Amino acid sequence: MGVGKGTERYEALRAERPELFRNEPGGIEILTDPEAVAAAGGVLYQDPYVMLLRDAVRFPDGREGTYIRAIGATAEPGCVVLPLLEGRVVLIEHFRHAPRAWGWEIPRGFGTQGLEDAANAAKELREEIGAEVLELLPLGVVHPDTGVMGDRVLLYAARIDGIGALAVGEGIRRTLTVPFEEAEAMVLDGRITDGFTMAALLRARLAGLGG
Repeated sequence: MGVGKGTERYEALRAERPELFRNEPGGIEILTDPEAVAAAGGVLYQDPYVMLLRDAVRFPDGREGTYIRAIGATAEPGCVVLPLLEGRVVLIEHFRHAPRAWGWEIPRGFGTQGLEDAANAAKELREEIGAEVLELLPLGVVHPDTGVMGDRVLLYAARIDGIGALAVGEGIRRTLTVPFEEAEAMVLDGRITDGFTMAALLRARLAGLGG
């Protein structure tokens, strides 16, 4: 994306999603002067899933500079869903491109434009493990990486009817159904390293869903 296009998209984004540009007293201030925005670059990259911004900023000590952050391409939040089948946790073994490794985790996905949060969660379960939701239980919000990512992600637990076809095309090769305590033991011994999965297990435990 060229500098001019990036600046134009940045200004449009400020109008579309002003919550991304709010300034808090004493925090890192986003500068909106056109020259500062143009020098920083604005929107550096965008695809259907993610957008990379470089903001012009003023730090609390008065220094001016730039700060890079990644946000979702749509305003709808992503979701993470902890599937529960007859009281047991369903994990998926998923190959992730970024770390180039297989790992145990739970279904998740980007926000889908125009789709309500609960419907988006149900869609992810249906697409990834062929499951239908019997009961969806909200577990709150998590921010994946506040140092570089501006997204919020919704956590859910879902009682499901079973496991169907897996999304093998997305790199999912098998499932594992374990007692809640075993899933927590997998976190403790390092078999589960995915932060979203750990957050959902913790929230579920605190909500009394761990048995």
